[in-house]
Amino acid sequence: QVQLVESGGGLAQAGGSLRLSCAASGVTLDYYTVGWFRQVPGKGREGVSCISISDGSTYYADSVKGRFTISRDNAKNTVYLQMNSLKPEDTAVYYCGAEFMRPVQALCRMGVPPWDQGTQVTVSS
Repeated sequence: QVQLVESGGGLAQAGGSLRLSCAASGVTLDYYTVGWFRQVPGKGREGVSCISISDGSTYYADSVKGRFTISRDNAKNTVYLQMNSLKPEDTAVYYCGAEFMRPVQALCRMGVPPWDQGTQVTVSS
């Protein structure tokens, strides 16, 4: 069973950058699709970005296109989310999830429930 640990959240000013990491253990991610999701109390969960580890295909929510970049380091079994040009509305708890061979768009649109506390990202104006 894949286990994921997020890191890299914190406080940033509007226009700033942060990089989140999602480190996997238990299995290699070779045939998994990994996604970043965010949740704000009182609001629904949003699939931010997803990536297929096997072929590198990606999906981005419209709200982050052109600002966020998802990438993978197969050797480190880790997926990253580079967040640039941050906005206050990006403030949320971010968490990652993975499913075996799920198409990127499907994973991001359907989402996965968080299994840990995620990492808080706070963007000040």
